[in-house]
Amino acid sequence: MSNRLFLTFTFLCCTGSLLAQRIVSDAKIVYKMELPPEQLQMDAMLEGSTFTQYMRGPLSRIDMNFNIVHYTYLINSKTESMTTLIDQHGNKYLIRAGKEQYNKDLQQYESIRFQDQPETKQVAGYECRRAIGTMPDGKTFEVYYAVDLVPENKQYNRRFVNLKGIPLEFEILTKTGSKTRVVAVKVELYPIPASYFDVPKTGYKEVSQKEIQNMQ
Repeated sequence: MSNRLFLTFTFLCCTGSLLAQRIVSDAKIVYKMELPPEQLQMDAMLEGSTFTQYMRGPLSRIDMNFNIVHYTYLINSKTESMTTLIDQHGNKYLIRAGKEQYNKDLQQYESIRFQDQPETKQVAGYECRRAIGTMPDGKTFEVYYAVDLVPENKQYNRRFVNLKGIPLEFEILTKTGSKTRVVAVKVELYPIPASYFDVPKTGYKEVSQKEIQNMQ
């Protein structure tokens, strides 16, 4: 093969790969949560819990619905802030985290390193590659990410700031050392209304992180 043909072939291969990837600005991804058996034994009402991720430019929203308690995280990577909403049996609390806490958490997540593995599989209609995430303390968790979906906002979910694509199946490490598996069941790529990311002005009691920990 001549040098010119070789260069043309290489260029086409690279271009094809780039064209296959889609930069995602707006999305809604619905996941099911497979909780550890011991957790379900303690509280059967947790079965059927869901995790929903919303994205819109620098804005992100995560809804974790455990049936008995609902957590919402509103993340703004532009202002470097996060608001946590908790709804437990109608008792509603709001916790704000400013730039200092936001960047402190981000530094922790930036320390997570992902190593690609040879395995691939289909999740929610997308080809996903397996990766192993290693945390600063040496603990590991598994991820399958869509190689063709790349988030425009890398901080939409800071846990995956170093991942090369959008995770459609992953593990969450719990405080007890067990793992919750989160698996995408639906991926929708459409403009998400800005109102989804508004911080409520009424209906929630604003508390500090320390106050909510004391309540628990």
